[in-house]
Amino acid sequence: MRFLFILSSLCLVSFTVFSQNEKREINHLKDSIYIEEYEENKLPVKVLHAEPLYIDLIRDLGARKGEKEWNVGMEIVDNLKYDKYETLVEYEWAPINRLGFEVELPFVFYAPQEGVERDSIPSDKLESLKLATQWTFFVHEKMAMSMAIGYINEIVFSDFRHWGDPLVKGNVYNPFFVIAKRWGSNFHSLLYTGPKIEQTYASKSWSTSMEINPSVHYMIPGTSNFIGVEFNQSIEQGDFDMTIRPQMRVGIMENLLVGIVAGIPVARENERLSAFCRLIWEPQPKH
Repeated sequence: MRFLFILSSLCLVSFTVFSQNEKREINHLKDSIYIEEYEENKLPVKVLHAEPLYIDLIRDLGARKGEKEWNVGMEIVDNLKYDKYETLVEYEWAPINRLGFEVELPFVFYAPQEGVERDSIPSDKLESLKLATQWTFFVHEKMAMSMAIGYINEIVFSDFRHWGDPLVKGNVYNPFFVIAKRWGSNFHSLLYTGPKIEQTYASKSWSTSMEINPSVHYMIPGTSNFIGVEFNQSIEQGDFDMTIRPQMRVGIMENLLVGIVAGIPVARENERLSAFCRLIWEPQPKH
């Protein structure tokens, strides 16, 4: 009986170890196939990276000619005196290899908290017209690393309460740098950083802040789905703000993804929890 018990135990352990090894091999195979399909040797070199959902890149790092993408997003932010609802529509495309462009229209709507007068909160508005470009100047397949520089120009409009008086009230200049690396097949890290310079025409004033946005993600084997976290940090005149954004991205159809992001402010005076959703449609490129 003791011999049978020992033999059964050894068989069970062997089967468990074999199953775990087999599962690891299957996941590794799935990763290899997915990464190979994504990076495709016949096309210009491109490394697979998990990119943050809230601070969205202009195009994929190492973008290839003909790639394009539509994004529709919505955010709900809980403030002390009002709720803020932001919607955005953006279009990204790559006219040549490694160079991407983007046009974005963000709208903002406000709803007062109970007991707060409507006139005491900001007015609804078309926030701005964002025009952006990004060039991936470094792609290293063996290191699984990419680097890019870019620029966002944001034409800031007056709110609907003062629409046309003036129409354009300022401009935001935002050069940025991106570095990303994949660790093995599934773990990804990325840093997006740069200064944001705001100009207000009426008061002839300028303000500058430094944006530092690191992120880490784990991509599910054999898929484009991931979970991760993004840290949005801003430093302006010695004042430090940070929001932690846990997030996930899931494919719901071919070329159609949905991203869900929670916002947890760590050092913000007036902002509380927020939620953001991004719908991503990437038409199949023609190479």
